[in-house]
Amino acid sequence: MGSFQLEDFAAGWIGGAASVIVGHPLDTVKTRLQAGVGYGNTLSCIRMVYRRESVFGFFKGMSFPLASIAVYNAVVFGVFSNTQRFLSQHRCKELEASPTRTLSDLILASMVAGVVSVGLGGPVDLIKIRLQMQTQPFREADLHVKSSTMTRRQQPHYAGPVHCMAAIVRQEGLAGLYRGASAMLLRDVPGYCLYFIPYVFLNEWITPEARAGPSPSAVWLAGGLAGAISWGTATPMDVMKSRLQADGVYFSKYRGVLDCISQSYRQEGLKVFFRGITVNAVRGFPMSAAMFLGYELSLQAIRGDHAAMDP
Repeated sequence: MGSFQLEDFAAGWIGGAASVIVGHPLDTVKTRLQAGVGYGNTLSCIRMVYRRESVFGFFKGMSFPLASIAVYNAVVFGVFSNTQRFLSQHRCKELEASPTRTLSDLILASMVAGVVSVGLGGPVDLIKIRLQMQTQPFREADLHVKSSTMTRRQQPHYAGPVHCMAAIVRQEGLAGLYRGASAMLLRDVPGYCLYFIPYVFLNEWITPEARAGPSPSAVWLAGGLAGAISWGTATPMDVMKSRLQADGVYFSKYRGVLDCISQSYRQEGLKVFFRGITVNAVRGFPMSAAMFLGYELSLQAIRGDHAAMDP
């Protein structure tokens, strides 16, 4: 069997679509908590979004992630699976042994997936956050702008994802699509290590040795726990990334990731780095459970390997 397999990309696409549908409402709440003002805690934010924008407010900006994040996850899962497969085959060929994966293979493959995710996912995340944030409440004191300008600017700034992308490129150039990329890199490289590695080991721990492969319930549980661990620990850099990417909808406040960290800490203290940690961890479970279950079931269907995962 060759080291490069396209079915990992196809299965990743299906898993990515499933995770977006399941997780987008809580993703909207997470973004508003991290980058918005006046929302208070998680429940307060949910009530305010519902009261102001009805249930549709939770799905704001979903069409673009559904179309693009599925592709993004296809690349991430495809790169991770093929990288760790290549590493294990290359190492075992030198040792003249059967291919097996080690912790070092998983770490390196996760890091490669994290770097690739920023290159592809940075613009996707930026546009999603801009669309989610454009109707948030702003305080005039925060913007230092005149009331007449404030009234005009509280109207939706972008007509949709294509208009949003065009506006960013027109105002900031192509580099503008990678606003917050440094914070995203600091989030995703360790974040994917704490995503894929716990999933692999939890799956092996839950699955009895006699079974040929994990059951759907084992995949669901291991995937959900891995997502909660990854998103919970990634929250500090996720807050900085959200703020940097939301910055620029109406005005620019931060000069870079270090300035964002400094200003956020100076104004709100240490607790700012844990804003949205609850919703991140809670959202991470169903999103990742859906992601891994969609990935594994579709991979099994594509390969026709019905013995790999028992119901």
